[in-house]
Amino acid sequence: MPRLFTALEIPSSVAQSLARLRGGLNGARWIDAEYYHVTLRFIGDVDERVAHDVAHALYAIRRPPFTVALDELTSFGGDKPRAIVVRARPEPVLMELQAEQERLLRRLGAPPEPRKYTPHVTLARLRGAAPSAVAAYLGARGYFPSLKFEATRFVLYSSRDSVGGGPYIIEAEYPLGRVELMARASGSRF
Repeated sequence: MPRLFTALEIPSSVAQSLARLRGGLNGARWIDAEYYHVTLRFIGDVDERVAHDVAHALYAIRRPPFTVALDELTSFGGDKPRAIVVRARPEPVLMELQAEQERLLRRLGAPPEPRKYTPHVTLARLRGAAPSAVAAYLGARGYFPSLKFEATRFVLYSSRDSVGGGPYIIEAEYPLGRVELMARASGSRF
């Protein structure tokens, strides 16, 4: 049973810049740079029939390419920090792409996403990290310069349940701004 989610890939040059933020925080499990992404919609564990339906339904989405700006290093979890993340600026075009996927997946029977969508790249998952240590880590990084990249496609990833992020497999890719459809033929189970 595959675990699926849709996402924007992070170009390697941007991923390498983000990877320089790794280290210096006890209780952090740092994500490997090749697995950095901006999740659009977590779908979860589904059977092969649902995976097939999802993969094909996503082809209906037609959106232009757009620029993604990563501009805030922060944490999620408040008094019980659970992740170090870099937030993506919630530009309308990004939020509309995510909302369209949410609507499409709900029509296919997926339960609604329970949390408000906050676009971000997870750098580390935290277990037992003290809030004061997280604050010190964030404070030591000071000013975070905006990193930008052009999103020209989104992808459907499958993953295994794991503790550190990845490995992720691209099951299908969906170009932005192009009329023709593109499916990843090699390795796709759907």
